[in-house]
Amino acid sequence: MLNVSLKDSEFSSFQQMIFRIAGISMTPAKKALVAGRLAKRLKHHGLDSYEDYFQLLSRQQDEMQVAVDLLTTNETYFFREPKHFDFLRDRVLPGHPAGRPFRIWSAACSSGEEPYTLAMLLADRLGDAPWDVFGSDISTQVLDKARRGLYPMERARGIPPALLRAHCLKGVGSQDGQLLIDPALRRRVQLAQINLNEPLPEVGEFDVIFLRNVMIYFQAETKRQVVARLLAKLRPGGIFIVGHSESLNGLAQGLETLAPSIYRKP
Repeated sequence: MLNVSLKDSEFSSFQQMIFRIAGISMTPAKKALVAGRLAKRLKHHGLDSYEDYFQLLSRQQDEMQVAVDLLTTNETYFFREPKHFDFLRDRVLPGHPAGRPFRIWSAACSSGEEPYTLAMLLADRLGDAPWDVFGSDISTQVLDKARRGLYPMERARGIPPALLRAHCLKGVGSQDGQLLIDPALRRRVQLAQINLNEPLPEVGEFDVIFLRNVMIYFQAETKRQVVARLLAKLRPGGIFIVGHSESLNGLAQGLETLAPSIYRKP
């Protein structure tokens, strides 16, 4: 079983599948990653080839979700690319109209570090004023992790000490060596499974949308479609933020560039 290899034709099948479902383009360099992440599912089902597993996916929707979870999970951490959070704190929040709820969407939130970072920042700056954070991802597995709000203690390195003390708890007993996001903060973060490659559900309008470090996996046309869907959910004057290595140049018309990777909707 350990010697099963992923044939090029089988890899092609998974490439097409994940592009069709999630809009993600996997280059040949991802072949080893696909083989490694799916190998345990072959073992779980007692299968002798990746082709057998691919055929199984067409019969079992639950297993299809497992495969999508395994192939779309990306690494993240608290206060990643901190200049974006500085911009939000120093440039966006001070100009927000008093009394109007401030809404922010982490549109590919993975295991929750980004939406909880945003929630810490909003709790610190807005306090009891109305605000909410919405996080979404295609993977149910990472959303389950996000809902638990439990992370290895070494993940705390990027969290400013004052926010760490205010919003995180140190695990004890079976949770020793871990940090737990305070339940009061977790309640302010709504999480939902959303596939950005499909028409979006009714989620209302947002003041800020984060779509960071996910478009690198999309082809140009997929990028344009995803950005258009999200911009439709952004208020006029709202802020759209992508990863530092990403750009909206050529993907959307009429946006004002405020800083590299930070845009305003007219």
